Amino acid sequence: MQLIECPWCGPREETEFHYGGQAHVAYPADPDALSDEDWAHYVFFRSNTKGRFAERWSHSAGCRRWFNAVRDTATYQFHSFYRVGEQRPATS
Repeated sequence: MQLIECPWCGPREETEFHYGGQAHVAYPADPDALSDEDWAHYVFFRSNTKGRFAERWSHSAGCRRWFNAVRDTATYQFHSFYRVGEQRPATS
């Protein structure tokens, strides 16, 4: 069982968490100006990085808060955890 470190609760078993997708995807500045194709790109298209990747996670069976983590997608090893709004650590 892998442990994931919630920034508020500390290390917990990974079964307490849910993956939330790529981190740092900015909401469109002017959503009314987007075409259907632009919306589809915003909603469905994400990077498919091999290596360290910033992701959103939710401690769904704990404090229910969202946070970000840097995880290596090839090894599944977590490298860092940080709260939403905190500065993103280097991923390389």
